[in-house]
Amino acid sequence: MKELSKKRSKAMFIDFLAVTAALTVLEAAVPKKVKSNAVYSLAVPSLVVWGLEYAQLAKSGQTLGYKAQGLVLESEDGQKPSGEQIAKRFLYRDFISTIDYFKDRKGFEQLDGASFPHDAYARTVVREK
Repeated sequence: MKELSKKRSKAMFIDFLAVTAALTVLEAAVPKKVKSNAVYSLAVPSLVVWGLEYAQLAKSGQTLGYKAQGLVLESEDGQKPSGEQIAKRFLYRDFISTIDYFKDRKGFEQLDGASFPHDAYARTVVREK
């Protein structure tokens, strides 16, 4: 595994811990008044994860994990990523790239770490800061 890929994996784990903490606080603070527990259990975590990621990347190009690992998300042209790019990136990553992985596992091994399939789709790259 390439060094940048390792840093991205560590950053993702840090972000996972931060989102888990935020969801724990949110669940304790907000009373559940829903008819379907399944909707609450699926929709709320997804919206919180995407919302936190979007807000952090739109503000600084970094999530907590990226900042801890010294990484930054940029457009391919070196500019701050647009809101559309950020949304495309996480929607592709969470829905389509899993299918891509199972279709071409060897192709994923060849990636340099700066641009994964969801980055290529959104025209973004991750660089060391």
